[in-house]
Amino acid sequence: MKHPSIRELFDYWTERRGRRPAPERADIEPAAIRRVLADTFILAFEPERGHPFRVAGTRLCALFGRELKSEPFLDLWSAASRNHVRDLLAIVAEESVGVVAGATGASPADAALELVLLPLSHRGRTDARVLGALAAREPPAWVGIHALDGLTLGAHRYLGAPLAGPVVVPFRRDGRVRHGFVVYDGGQS
Repeated sequence: MKHPSIRELFDYWTERRGRRPAPERADIEPAAIRRVLADTFILAFEPERGHPFRVAGTRLCALFGRELKSEPFLDLWSAASRNHVRDLLAIVAEESVGVVAGATGASPADAALELVLLPLSHRGRTDARVLGALAAREPPAWVGIHALDGLTLGAHRYLGAPLAGPVVVPFRRDGRVRHGFVVYDGGQS
């Protein structure tokens, strides 16, 4: 994580989640992250609608030259990156891990960006909201004159693996138990 906004948001998210896989949406206080709010967003985890923005910061909107609230997050990405971003959002929401990634935005001059996607718990589910930030590594001189278009996803890595603690049986959206490898604490040494 290179951008200060990305680091600060991740540190705040980590502090707010404590020993839980993700903090509750209600645990996020805008005043506590006021220095990074302009780069921050919250997405609805709605794959069929392209994961629309519920909230989008002013600097983020300025990069794209428009208000982003209610627009699909996936529409910001090039056709070549869109499916990969969709998969990353599914991993963030369903596995309760964060992702940090590089991105490039097409504009008069390519813009180097950094992205973080972090799960939020909403009414007990981590597949309902995603907290994130998207920030330019260097402040672009063209903001307000030109807009970014067709983001291309770069290298990424996962952050904040779920913490050890009580076993939680993972349920899918349809209410059935998700099967897979489960580690149970306990036993003898």
